[in-house]
Amino acid sequence: MKNTHTARGRVILCLILGFCISLSMLGNTSYKPKSPHVNSWLQTSVEGLITNSEGAPLPGVLVTIKGTLRGTVSSLNGIYTLPAQQNDTLVFSSLGFITQTIPLNGRATLDVQMKEDVTQLEAVTLNAGYYSVSEQERTGSIAKVDEETIEQQPLTNPLSAIQGQMAGVEVVQSSGVPGSGFEIKIRGQNSIRATGNDPLYVIDGVPYSGSSLGDRQTSGSIIAGGAVSPLNFINAADIQSIEVLKDADATAIYGSRGANGVVLITTKKGKYGATQLTFSGSSGLGAVANRIDLLETPEYLEMRREAYRNDGIDPPPPNAYDINGTWEEDRYTDWQDELFGKTAYFTNLQTSVTGGNEELRYLVSGNYQKQTTVFPGNFDNDKLSVLSNLTHNSKDDRFHLQFSGTYTLDKNNLLATDLVREAMSLAPNAPELYNEEGSLNWENSTWQNPLRQLESKYEAEGSSLISNLSLEYKFFKGFKGVASLGYTQSDLTELRTVPSTILDPAFGLGSEVSSAIHNTGSRNSWIVEPQLHYSFSLGKTEFKTLIGSTFQEQNSERLSQYASDFTTNALIENLAAASNLFLLANTDTQYRYHALFGRLNINHKGKYIINLTGRRDGSSRFGPNNRFSNFGALGAAWLFSEEPFAQKSLPFVSFGKIRGSYGTTGNDQIGDYQYLDTYALSATQYNSIIGLRPSRLYNPDYSWEKNKKLEIALDVGFLDDRIFFRGSHYRNRSSNQLIGIPLPGTTGFSSITANLDATVENTGWEFTLNTRNIENTNFSWRTSFNITVPDTELLEFPNLEGSTFAEQLAIGESLNIIKVYQSQGVDPETGLYEFTDFNGDGVISAPDDRQLIKDLSPSYYGGLQNTLSYKNLSLDILFQFSKQLGRSFFATGGLVGSMRNQPESVLDRWQEVGDQTSVQRFTSGLNGEALNSYVNYTESDATIVDASYARLKNLSLNYQIPMGRNEVQWDVFLRGQNLWTITDYDGLDPETRSSTSLPPLRIVTLGTKITL
Repeated sequence: MKNTHTARGRVILCLILGFCISLSMLGNTSYKPKSPHVNSWLQTSVEGLITNSEGAPLPGVLVTIKGTLRGTVSSLNGIYTLPAQQNDTLVFSSLGFITQTIPLNGRATLDVQMKEDVTQLEAVTLNAGYYSVSEQERTGSIAKVDEETIEQQPLTNPLSAIQGQMAGVEVVQSSGVPGSGFEIKIRGQNSIRATGNDPLYVIDGVPYSGSSLGDRQTSGSIIAGGAVSPLNFINAADIQSIEVLKDADATAIYGSRGANGVVLITTKKGKYGATQLTFSGSSGLGAVANRIDLLETPEYLEMRREAYRNDGIDPPPPNAYDINGTWEEDRYTDWQDELFGKTAYFTNLQTSVTGGNEELRYLVSGNYQKQTTVFPGNFDNDKLSVLSNLTHNSKDDRFHLQFSGTYTLDKNNLLATDLVREAMSLAPNAPELYNEEGSLNWENSTWQNPLRQLESKYEAEGSSLISNLSLEYKFFKGFKGVASLGYTQSDLTELRTVPSTILDPAFGLGSEVSSAIHNTGSRNSWIVEPQLHYSFSLGKTEFKTLIGSTFQEQNSERLSQYASDFTTNALIENLAAASNLFLLANTDTQYRYHALFGRLNINHKGKYIINLTGRRDGSSRFGPNNRFSNFGALGAAWLFSEEPFAQKSLPFVSFGKIRGSYGTTGNDQIGDYQYLDTYALSATQYNSIIGLRPSRLYNPDYSWEKNKKLEIALDVGFLDDRIFFRGSHYRNRSSNQLIGIPLPGTTGFSSITANLDATVENTGWEFTLNTRNIENTNFSWRTSFNITVPDTELLEFPNLEGSTFAEQLAIGESLNIIKVYQSQGVDPETGLYEFTDFNGDGVISAPDDRQLIKDLSPSYYGGLQNTLSYKNLSLDILFQFSKQLGRSFFATGGLVGSMRNQPESVLDRWQEVGDQTSVQRFTSGLNGEALNSYVNYTESDATIVDASYARLKNLSLNYQIPMGRNEVQWDVFLRGQNLWTITDYDGLDPETRSSTSLPPLRIVTLGTKITL
């Protein structure tokens, strides 16, 4: 392994250097006049207020004297003051607004109202190194959330910011445990392989790997999803915008990397003007929002005794401690409250300094976050991050340089096992947790004290560096060269300890049974992208061309070791103190990627637009004969609102565009070296020598998955865009699927990686409606609504019935299905569950009788957002919703009647012949027929229930304290997340559809932000 401490030292040194350079510019932020000689007898001072079309103060507007470099920037309250001469002409400019040129004519006060420029408004940056396109002219499908939306949410992962905000983008939080990630699907699942559907993440033009360096054996029992999400290393407070590219036109320029969509994250940049210091701090509380109504002690004991009576067992056996007198029968403990009912605390501190002039802008920010858990014990997640950004423009505006670097340290200290499962199952009259002297109570070895899990720890310490340098030079009008250089470095160290103290002391076991898993991972990547851009016009037709190349290399290392039999538990974190060491993984991989890409954009009369994109990709993940492949797309748009007939016959239509796209992308997400013969260390020894065993068969012939994307869309605005509607229909077909082809057991291998002529189709409808309901000087109300109706279908799969996928997939069905028994309810005569015998052999067995198909994919999902503001007070409310099915509590809740607590609904059970009910008779598990019936029940459609929900996802209340006409802005805010959920789901949380792991927390934070 490389010395990660040395690498980290270099990283910190670079950041300090960048910080010092930025600080050196703090004193050079004002605009300088061309000449110090000014006719003082003509000089005066002009001041004024700059507002937007709604009358609200507009900060950051550049005010210059025409023909000079003298100027200033409006303050946070829209105020500007500028020394000028009586006959000067002022120029007011700001991105998204029409530049205004106004002569002073001797005036000392000049107030200006800026008008929005539709051609610049909502400009979307596709990539800092590729190109930008306005909302009006785009031909591709792009969704965006901006800085204002992101700041209104208490975030630990940037993907949380887009939940419920974008049509066609499904985001699901995996757990409420710190360090857990999110699952994201952009227009469905394209690959049959679960690991082949991740989008491409690009941060400031630099690709960032979304795959974890963590080890599932180390973190899987505490972090849902199995490994720490690397996106947790990105500070949400540093993000300026998040764009998601969905269709072929938008993603084809990324080639194979954009097969599953692209998530572009742009960090904040320096602002024009005098030095500006911002500080924000917030503190909050988090808790589990929902509890399941489980049986209290009297009902639970009744269930247990009835179970034994039904099984013909009286008195209860010696191990039935809950009802045979061993445990007290009048004790009651709410284990949900004990084991995950604590309050979690959140702290977030952010400070930044920014400023600059036309030639140089800078931004330096720092952030600290701390989050505790709802589990008993002292566990927390600490994160520290630094962002540095520097932008330079030459005086002649021909040379442009931009550097951005962000570095994050993250330390996660948790227990090793999620306690939710035990909290759901423990008997309500189980013993006390502690003895009188304060030690864990094992109640004479009659139970497994749940707090034993606190003895086992999970610790993770990670760091992430993302840096980018973009250079641009304009050779002549319309022609420029661009070079984008990026470097990323990620490191993660994990430790899971399982000391002997987790076991009952009565067993007499010491540190010889203690164990620990150490995992260390490191990943670095560099990318170089030279490009040439040329724009020109021929008559009324504008042409924009781009040609570029990508050179990327990624190196990953991981070492995972299992240690056991320690000399003492005090040295359990020290590998040298272990008598036994076993290597779990030792990998060193290199991934190389090369591409040539180009773009031609043709815009005729501002209303007929064609966008051609092509890319030739090369990936080291394929054999020598299949490493390169070609991808491309065609996008087109017609702005029919610019046509004379529309302007005459449709005066209420302020904007109208029909657009469409078709193209192909690829997919190489199969891991490295899959085409080679590979060997692994043997688990056994021969004469004290560890041998090698073959682990993979050679196959250099497989090649890229192919994804063909088609879209047709309509964008239309009414009444000066006060009502804006977007609707689109997409169809993606992914073929040449890369999966493991099953092999006969005689080969010694279960499968071989190869292309299968299987085809997956994703289709869907996406609708977005934005309205400006009320807008005046004091009050405004805006609404945004989006909904997606997706459909995924497996069109082809040769010999599916004879493959290992026969139990998981079905032709004509989604990839997210489950095959289950068909429940016939409870037999009134026997009191047992009955099921449909599809093959008629009199026996309920898999796979012949497990024929009913249930699709767990959402039928539709979306969000509804309302933003209201009155003077200095603003309120933002976001509802998220999804129509879906899920596994119920009873699918994993355990046998009803055994020593496991159950929901109150089980009391409506079968008790005597003729009873009509949905719950079979109680059984302790000692009746084979009843036990088998229950096992079949957990794999039947009876445990597939409605998991639809509507959730108050985010609420933000902000008040700007009036500070007068000065340079200070002071805001106080109250923010909440996951505040209220409407659902019929019987589990803990309908989003995760689980009752065995910690759900997303309900969070409320209170904070303030001061800008000087």
